[in-house]
Amino acid sequence: MSIRARVTGTGFFVPDNVVTNDDLAKLINTNDEWIQQRTGIRERRYVPEGMSNVDMAEHAATDAMKEAGRTASDVQALLAATLSPDYTFPSNAPFIQERLGIRNAPAIDLRNQCTGFLYGLATADVFIRSGRYERVLLVGSEIQSSGMEFADRSRDVTVIFGDAAGAFMIEKTEEPDRGILSFALRGDGRSADDLATRAERAYEMPRLSMEIFESEDIWPRMKGRKVFLEAVRELPEIINKALERAGVTLDDVDLFAFHQANLRINQWVASSMNIPDEKVWNNIERYGNTTAATIPSVIHEARQAGFVKDGSLVCAAGFGAGFTSAAVIVRW
Repeated sequence: MSIRARVTGTGFFVPDNVVTNDDLAKLINTNDEWIQQRTGIRERRYVPEGMSNVDMAEHAATDAMKEAGRTASDVQALLAATLSPDYTFPSNAPFIQERLGIRNAPAIDLRNQCTGFLYGLATADVFIRSGRYERVLLVGSEIQSSGMEFADRSRDVTVIFGDAAGAFMIEKTEEPDRGILSFALRGDGRSADDLATRAERAYEMPRLSMEIFESEDIWPRMKGRKVFLEAVRELPEIINKALERAGVTLDDVDLFAFHQANLRINQWVASSMNIPDEKVWNNIERYGNTTAATIPSVIHEARQAGFVKDGSLVCAAGFGAGFTSAAVIVRW
């Protein structure tokens, strides 16, 4: 009997603080119509003062473990995907580990930004299929709001991002045709500098200076058109690769969970692949781009709404900074 990795519990957390497009229009030169036309976003969530990345991760992870009927003592490995750890070092995973009370388990950060959770699913799959671990907790948690510049020169980036956390409990199964069926991962570092925050820089002495603080490098920068064009080219390719490896077709998929970077990207990809609207779950209009928390948020909500049931075939796919892309095929 072959071993697979199966998702047994999901969790999702967003802070209560809703920030609408009209709220942002009070701070930067933008408006609701401009944001919605370009991104599909109406609002996003920001953490209140004092709430940390680990705080959000704890909420999401606790819910995922509870649904799976597991406790901290059952977790054999912890993976934490984030681009916004609470500290530069140590990584976020040990702090999440301590908060949850997980002992004697590896605690690993994944820094793949928008594809971080998908890379985490692939890593958990390899861990479990190898027989090394039977139960892996995967968390994606992001605080974007504290890293945004609320100024006109940054509005294209600032309006996109929000704060959230999501988590999956992933466990060994020997059920046939159940769990993670395949994954496809890809990267193209030639464009790594086109979506980046260029400070702090370890190769400079000191790595932070007043000159850097006063420059644009302290804030995220994005070549938006290039990101869009690369995403709509790459996503169909990586999805088809994962489908081929799983031995299934587009028509077999019950739900497509795309990363929520821009609603227009998702609509373009779905249209180009002839994916019907009813098979796509989007929540970017309510949360914006929550980076590593996005994929678990989409799947968790789709499950809560009854769109993902026992036996459903799910394709999760994303594209992001690096540039990296990923797709994972899961039989629920």
